[in-house]
Amino acid sequence: MIRLLPSTSVRLALGYAALFAASSLLLVGFLWWRTEGYLDRQTDAAIKLDSRLIGDQLKNFGLPGAVTAVRERAAAAGNGAVYLLAGPELQPLAGNLAKWPEQAAPKPGWYWTDLTRGGALHSVRLRRLALPDGLNLLIGRGLERRAEIRGLIIDALCWTAASALILGIGGGVLVRRAMLRRVEMINSAATAMVRGDLARRVPTRNTADAFDELARTINFMLQQIEQLIEGMRNTSNAVAHDLRTPLAELRARLEELIRVRPAMDATFEEINKAVADIDRVIGVFNALLRLAEIDSGVRRSGFRRVELSELATEVAELYDPLIEEKEAELDVDAPPGLAVNGDPHLLAQAVGNLVDNAVKYAPPHGRVSLRIASADNGQVEIVIADNGPGIADTEKPRVTRRFYRGGISDGKAGIGLGLSVVDAVARLHDGSLYLADNHPGLIASLKLPAPPATDSFPRPTQTDLLEEQPAAIAQA
Repeated sequence: MIRLLPSTSVRLALGYAALFAASSLLLVGFLWWRTEGYLDRQTDAAIKLDSRLIGDQLKNFGLPGAVTAVRERAAAAGNGAVYLLAGPELQPLAGNLAKWPEQAAPKPGWYWTDLTRGGALHSVRLRRLALPDGLNLLIGRGLERRAEIRGLIIDALCWTAASALILGIGGGVLVRRAMLRRVEMINSAATAMVRGDLARRVPTRNTADAFDELARTINFMLQQIEQLIEGMRNTSNAVAHDLRTPLAELRARLEELIRVRPAMDATFEEINKAVADIDRVIGVFNALLRLAEIDSGVRRSGFRRVELSELATEVAELYDPLIEEKEAELDVDAPPGLAVNGDPHLLAQAVGNLVDNAVKYAPPHGRVSLRIASADNGQVEIVIADNGPGIADTEKPRVTRRFYRGGISDGKAGIGLGLSVVDAVARLHDGSLYLADNHPGLIASLKLPAPPATDSFPRPTQTDLLEEQPAAIAQA
C-alpha cells in the first residue's frame, strides 16, 4: 500500500473517490432535507385535520361530542400518536395521556418533545390548541418514520462511500498497472536508444488515446535523432574522406616545392593549385556551417515576403554567363503575384543550386527551364527542368545526402552538398523537394506553402537576393 500511494494513478483514483463521496454526501443531504420537509408537512397536515375534526365535534355536539371524538381517535391510534383533551386547569378529560406534558404547558403552539409511551421513549410533534370554554386540546404524531428514513439514508451513504473508496483504490491499481505498462514501453525504447539501438521505437495500438499520441511524438523524435546521428556519422566519414585528398595534395605540392625549388613560374603555378585546394577545403566547411545553420532553424527570424518572380529573374541574370559559356538556353516562366514567406538568401541559394546543377549537367546547346506556378493545397511550386542525363531512380533517394555524388558526377566540379542545401532549405520553409524524370533529363520541383492573405512580411531588395549567390555556385 505504501508503494501505491506515490503513484499518480492511485492518487487520482483516491481523489475521484473522495470527490464522489463528497458529492454523494451533498446529494444525500439534499435528499434528506427534502424528505424531512415532506414528512413534516405530512405530519402537520394530519395534526391540523384531527384538530379541525375535534373542533367541529365540540362546536356541533358540545363537550360530550369532543370527548367521544378524542377517545375514538386515541383508541385507534398507536403508541406514536397523542390525543389529550383537558380542562381550564389542564386536568385530563379524555385521551391517551395521564397528565398534561410540561413541555407543552406554556401556551398554544407547536412543540417538539420526547414522551414515554408503552414503556418506550418516542419523539413526537405536538400542537396545543385553545378551545372555547377554556378547554385545551393536545394532538401529536410520532417521528419514528423520519428516524427510520434517516437511518436508511445514513446507511446508504456509508455503503456508497465505502464502495466508492474500494472502487477508487481498485481502479487506481488497475489504471496504475496499465499506465506502468505503457510507461515501461517508453522507458525501454529510450533506454535502447541510449545503448545504441537507434532503430528501436515505442509500440503503438493505432488509437487516438494520449499514450498513442505521446508514443507517435516520441517515435518521430527518435527518428529525427536517428537521422541526425546517422547524418553526423556519414558527414564525419565524408568530411574525412573529402578533405584527405586536397590536404594530401596540398602537402605533397608544398613538400615538392621545398625539395625541388623550381623556377618562379612553376612555383607560382603550384601555389595557385595549393590555393585551389585550400578553397575547396574552405568550401566544404562553409557548406557544412550553412547546413548546420539551416538545420538549427535560426534563419526563421529572417523570414519575409519573397516575390518569386523577382527571385527567378535575379537568379537567371546571375547565371547568364554560365549559360552563355555552355551555349545553352534558359527559359524563365515566372508570372508576378506568386510569393512565399521565407529567407530570401536561402531561397535564392536553393533555386541557384538547382539551376546550377541543371546547367552543369545539360548537354552543349541544351535547354533549361525555370517555371513558377501555383500548386495544389495552397502551395507554390518552383520547377527547374533540363534535358541532361538525369538521375537513376535508385539514386534519387540518396542524392540529398551530404557529400553523396552519383555516377553522373564523375569529372564534374562539386562537393556533393548542393542538393543537401536545397533539401534543408525546403524543410526549413515547411516545403519539400521532389525529383522526377524529364525523359530525358531531370525535373526538380521545390514546393513551398503560400503565405496567408494577411501576411505583412517586408519584401527583400535586389541586394538581398544577390548577396549570397556566389556561394551557391561554389557549393553546387
